Amino acid sequence: MDNVVDENKVNQVVDSRKGDPAGKDAPPDSDGRGFELPLLLFAGFRTLIDRLHAELARQGHPDARPAHGFAMQAIGARGASASEVGRRLGVSKQAAGKTIDRLIALGYAERTDDPADARRKLVRLTPHGIDALRRSAAIFDELHAEWARQLGAGRLHAMEDDLRAVVPPDAFRLDAAGWLGGS
Repeated sequence: MDNVVDENKVNQVVDSRKGDPAGKDAPPDSDGRGFELPLLLFAGFRTLIDRLHAELARQGHPDARPAHGFAMQAIGARGASASEVGRRLGVSKQAAGKTIDRLIALGYAERTDDPADARRKLVRLTPHGIDALRRSAAIFDELHAEWARQLGAGRLHAMEDDLRAVVPPDAFRLDAAGWLGGS
């Protein structure tokens, strides 16, 4: 595969294990692998999301993509305007509009009149979109249980607690797609 980091999993720009063999510039508790933590966290995220989407495809949602899940969460149970979806995702209204158009084409969402403001359109999830989110939640529970079996429930819960200790409470945002894309 061309899009895989090499077998050494090294930072391609700066490898602290080269050029500073004495480690004099590294923090005292560092083993020169600080760059590996975000890669492992991202790889774990990617593994879960890829497995989720493989199972979603098997369960009748073959066209669902990770960006669609973020967008459906941004639409929410009550619906939202395209501007609100864009704000929640951290992308422009136009980018949100393209994603919404795709969700509509796939049957996951629909545009409706806003009962509170006749000038405004809302995007709402269809039963097909709600089904995808319900199935996603159940699949995530299955994947969590699988990790608990593989790692041990105590270790998994400790890892989750440790991550909660270092991740700010407001970090659970839907703008990952916009953030990764540089918007």
